[in-house]
Amino acid sequence: MLTYPLLDRTRRLGPTLVLASALLVWSAGCASYTSRTAGALHDFQRGHLYEAMDAYADAELTGSDFLSGAEAGTVALAAGDWESALTHLHRAQEAADDIEGQALVGAESLGEVIGSWALNDTMIEYKGEGFERVYVHAGLAMAYLAKGLLDDVYVEARLSNQLLETEEELYEREYHAGGLGHFVSALAYELLGEWDQAYIDYARMEEKGVGVELAGRALVRLAKILNRPDEVARWEERYGADLERPEGAASVVVLAGVGLAPFKIEGSLLIPTPDGLIPMAMPAFERRSQMVTGLRLVEESSGVSVRTDVLESVSSIAVENLNDRLLWTATKSVARGVLKRELTKKAEKEWGLGGRIAGDVFAAVTERADLRSWQTLPDTWQACRLFVPPGAHTYTLEAIGGQSQPLGTYQLEEGETMVVFARTVGPHLYAHVIGGQPLEIPTEAPVGEGAAFETANR
Repeated sequence: MLTYPLLDRTRRLGPTLVLASALLVWSAGCASYTSRTAGALHDFQRGHLYEAMDAYADAELTGSDFLSGAEAGTVALAAGDWESALTHLHRAQEAADDIEGQALVGAESLGEVIGSWALNDTMIEYKGEGFERVYVHAGLAMAYLAKGLLDDVYVEARLSNQLLETEEELYEREYHAGGLGHFVSALAYELLGEWDQAYIDYARMEEKGVGVELAGRALVRLAKILNRPDEVARWEERYGADLERPEGAASVVVLAGVGLAPFKIEGSLLIPTPDGLIPMAMPAFERRSQMVTGLRLVEESSGVSVRTDVLESVSSIAVENLNDRLLWTATKSVARGVLKRELTKKAEKEWGLGGRIAGDVFAAVTERADLRSWQTLPDTWQACRLFVPPGAHTYTLEAIGGQSQPLGTYQLEEGETMVVFARTVGPHLYAHVIGGQPLEIPTEAPVGEGAAFETANR
């Protein structure tokens, strides 16, 4: 009788080999995205921005070209490094180019991509949650605005809003989102004096219920500029009479990311079946505590200040968007569980109890929730606008619950708009001024008075 010692030995070791394979898979995936990038996030939180940017830029650390570009690009925005922000955010956009193309085709096409199957979600190349791909283009729009490339601002803001609308169509819901993209677009149009186009963006904000107080004040102002008395009356009834602005007023706009976005945690569930337990692993977002609630811009000579309004809550949108996607996630998880259960039954038939145990262990350790997410996003996007007389003014930007930063003294010409891009991380405040003429003048030099501001928080 012929014997095959090597084959017999392999069969006897079958359960051991399966367990070894399971442990190999587990060890490869046990370091979650959160733990792998903890050092980079810690640098970001401590204010070591370029160290954080360099770390996130390493795709081997993040395990994702999308996240590498998105995280590094967000840190670059906080640092005011607009060229690096564009470089990194474009890398993120290119990494998600195929799924983004499907999204722009329509919701049905996007749904087919989201429903793709794999042994484990973490084994699929990460190309961003739907809301994250929206924010890539919003970030690009802000970087282009900072560089004065207004044509590019329109392109990115439009793509941001188109992707958002596809997500809303896919999940048959309206997210409380779009405030950032529309506000950046409106601001760019105002810088060009295209009041009618800016009016459309502000009207979309009001319609979507995002940044409503800020948009409402702008609609009152622009309806008067556009000589639309019926609309002036409608908006004034809703948001009050127009502000008394100084003659030839200039303005300062603060656009800020406040706090840190939520992070993903794993939830698990064992589903009993006649053939055994089917493990399910589901991701969920956990919100972070926020030290800073908003920003306040102060014009030092008059003491007039304005507080930022929330344009949109990134954390709320992240939770809602993931919850909408969980149906696909659960379906894939159950499908994988059924397949693994069939494999376990075959292992039990060939190897007995050892095969059954090995199969159960393999199913458990290979069912991991995908905890990858864009962690350097802010908790909220906020903005405010302060109108001042033309001339020299000294400004301070305060993080409510955090640091304050003197912005300096700037000469603003009639009708000029100066933009302050800001970001808070913990107590830290970063602010970058675009526009205006910086001055070094004595503190007793005359400055303008009578500032007015577009916000509900007076």
